Amino acid sequence: MTGQSPTTIRTAPGRARPTRASALVSHPLTTYLLRRFGYILISLFVLVTISFLLVQLIPGDPARASAGESAPPEAVEARRIELGLDKPLVIQYLVFWRGLFAGDLGDSISLRIPVIDVITGRAPATLELAFIAVAIALVSAVCLGLMFGALTRSGRRYGTEVGFTSVTAVVAVIPEFLAGIILVYLFAVSVELLPVAGRTGPESYVLPVIALAIGPCAALTRIVRAETLTVLRQDYIRTARSKRMSPVRLYGRHVLPNLLTSTLTISGLLLGGMIAGTVLVESIFAWPGLGGVIVDSIQGKDYPLIQAIVIFYGLVVLLINLVVDVALILLDPRTTLDAS
Repeated sequence: MTGQSPTTIRTAPGRARPTRASALVSHPLTTYLLRRFGYILISLFVLVTISFLLVQLIPGDPARASAGESAPPEAVEARRIELGLDKPLVIQYLVFWRGLFAGDLGDSISLRIPVIDVITGRAPATLELAFIAVAIALVSAVCLGLMFGALTRSGRRYGTEVGFTSVTAVVAVIPEFLAGIILVYLFAVSVELLPVAGRTGPESYVLPVIALAIGPCAALTRIVRAETLTVLRQDYIRTARSKRMSPVRLYGRHVLPNLLTSTLTISGLLLGGMIAGTVLVESIFAWPGLGGVIVDSIQGKDYPLIQAIVIFYGLVVLLINLVVDVALILLDPRTTLDAS
């Protein structure tokens, strides 16, 4: 081994075998994860930039709103200087980035407390509501789509198929806020079965979770059923049936894993929309999350708070997509890495 490079092992004259470290770097999985991480960094940069610029388009003067409508011009100008709004837009943008890197998102103009305190105080309620709704939507969609796909395979039960497609088509396009209003009227006003607002106990989760999950669940159920029908037409499924394989083993071992890949790909987009939908749902049900805060901050021209909440929601959506990508690799690594 004398005279050999410490980073390679000679196996033949003029050829070198890569070390474990170099093999790891060149592995397709490492390349894929690095590429995804790069996409996330680019998306974060675009998200921060767009959120900063869009907030500037909100009509009104935040300094005036903070100082009070009856405040004299001198007080408004002093407040503007205090908030840094007297500086050029480029300087404000650079200061905003410096604060992000330092973990300082500034102070809320209307609440007069650090923005990070508002986020940490309200975000848990929003994330709790969102992740419960996401879990219920995913599990329900896979179970219902698989069941109706099995029931309506090969043109069977035409009436069931028509009823399924009609109901899911209508439910899938109902906005979250409209679903929330309907649920409030039916179960909180008409029969007074469930609480209409607040976060008071397990029963208070029922209506907001259903309002948030029902539309995406219906859309995803249609996709799962379509994928189930596609998988059931494959030759290996016919072979499994010819061997008299039990339905539980057939659907659990052969059908379900093969339809989850495409289902998860679409679900990443739907679940991102669910996160954004929490804003309206929280406002309807007076949920103590970020939804009501962002509405109030827009009305009060609270620039730092608006920017922080928008970035928070965007970051959650990016993380959901990353989790979906990792799940796709675990389910079908060869196809996912080849497609990337």
